[in-house]
Amino acid sequence: MHRKQFLTATGGLMLGAALPSALRAAAPSDRINIAAIGINGMGWSDLTGALKHPQANCVALCDVDSNVLSKRASELGTKVDTYGDYRRILDRKDVDAVIIGTPDHWHCLIMTEACAAGKDVYVEKPAGNSIVEVAAMQAARDRYNRVVQVGQWQRSQQHFADAVAFVGSGQLGKIRLVKAWAYQGWMHSIPVQPDSAPPPGVDYTMWLGPATTRPFNPNRFHFNFRWYWDYAGGLMTDWGVHLLDYALLGMNVSTPKSVMASGGKFAYPDDAAETPDTLTTVYEFDGFNVQWEHATGIDGGCYGRNHGIAYIGNNGTLVLDRQGWEVIPEKGRMEAVPISRAVDDGVTLHTANFLNAVRSRDVASLKAPISAGVHIATVAQMGNIAYKTGKKLYWDASGRRFTDEGANQYLAAPYHNGYTLPKI
Repeated sequence: MHRKQFLTATGGLMLGAALPSALRAAAPSDRINIAAIGINGMGWSDLTGALKHPQANCVALCDVDSNVLSKRASELGTKVDTYGDYRRILDRKDVDAVIIGTPDHWHCLIMTEACAAGKDVYVEKPAGNSIVEVAAMQAARDRYNRVVQVGQWQRSQQHFADAVAFVGSGQLGKIRLVKAWAYQGWMHSIPVQPDSAPPPGVDYTMWLGPATTRPFNPNRFHFNFRWYWDYAGGLMTDWGVHLLDYALLGMNVSTPKSVMASGGKFAYPDDAAETPDTLTTVYEFDGFNVQWEHATGIDGGCYGRNHGIAYIGNNGTLVLDRQGWEVIPEKGRMEAVPISRAVDDGVTLHTANFLNAVRSRDVASLKAPISAGVHIATVAQMGNIAYKTGKKLYWDASGRRFTDEGANQYLAAPYHNGYTLPKI
């Protein structure tokens, strides 16, 4: 499903009509006061998902782009306070929980500060922008004992859980390879554009935060920040954290023994993006491999799907994506399982799971706690580091580092502009 289709499907454009009745359905004492930080894309979708539930009450919005801020405040359909600096939200005693939908390079700082301020957190994926960052995020959750959910909403969908249960049943036989892939035909080349002044109403200094100071360029702003190493990790951390997450869940494994990757800007070598438009990554586990593939500009992925996970066993292959799952048998070894379609809304279920945990304080009930986000963000970053080094890398799980010291320079994203990595 393309991102625009997803946002529409989750009801992100109909909030104004749905919100008032939802608020009337809950007594003020039962409401969870929410503030959303970073509301241009998935942060807004997460907020609209949360506000479908009677206990959720939005009291504040924050974005460094005042144009986005005024647009979303108008769409909300009820009066809320608006801010350009997230710290003013964290200072408010009446805010119970925050949704973080900023670019990836801000996730760690805002999440750890929110936990220190006594807020519960729903943070978009990937949890952080480096292996060291996500470890700090886990430490903050543990120290301040907050409820923290990562926006890996597929973990709340029933058909994903059903598929994993089938994999665990053993009917596929010995699984020797798991493939996960994202072929994104809707993503085209990003033409080179000159630097310019930031648009009116944009606090570009705040947007940069801990990232390297550079002149404003429209290619690096809003959605396309994903394709620049200063702020994110390309398709590996954008889609990989969703799909590799289920590759590993189905096999009930943690971090791999080794990783190697090869790819590059093969489709659009001269465009403005930095991250690879084509990548193949192989993770080694005991007795099987996990293979990640991504490609922009084409939809011709494995098994006729532009994204998915395939558990390839001796008896058959289970193929899973956001639309459903099925089993393709090896001839004479098992029966086919016809496709079981998705019937639920992942973001609505995932935000409900978060709100229920906020109310109950039952962290164990979370579908995607910070530990899950830390795990898969680490695995995705391992793939990017293998790509950057061009080496087969071996992982020391006890030390959370590679045996190759040259690769370990990529474990932490550098902080600039007076910001420092949180020390918990």
